[in-house]
Amino acid sequence: MITKEELEIIKGLTQELLTNMTVDGFTLDVVEGVAADETVDSAQVRVTLSEPQFLIGENGKTLLDLQRTLRMLATKKLGRACHILLDINNYQAQKLAYLKKTANELADQVSLTKISKTLPPMSSYERRIIHAELAGRDDVATESQGEGLDRRVVITPK
Repeated sequence: MITKEELEIIKGLTQELLTNMTVDGFTLDVVEGVAADETVDSAQVRVTLSEPQFLIGENGKTLLDLQRTLRMLATKKLGRACHILLDINNYQAQKLAYLKKTANELADQVSLTKISKTLPPMSSYERRIIHAELAGRDDVATESQGEGLDRRVVITPK
């Protein structure tokens, strides 16, 4: 379990990172999160600002890079692994809802037509969301195909 002191350290690291990037006028909230791997503590960092585009980047790539940087800084400062989910203006939450909705819509099509559907290339995090969302369904299966940045999820009928 992550402590309140550790959450404050993560909050301070986030403030320092954003300030060094000359970001101003933001609000920041850090709470204990839920990681997929329960052996690693998790923190959710929520940032709100008026002009989030440059921190989110194209398809959230800049956001993921910032998240990775913040995770490395926190791991070094805390002296142990800590999973951090950085969400700017609720982008991650909206993307999660979109991915789940898309996964289920495509799975319904695959189930009805019995024709496989291939999704566009995605990050490992996004692919994991698709796999987890459809894991409980009896009518379709998922698998990742491709290499590197071209890796994608294929939904097939059972």
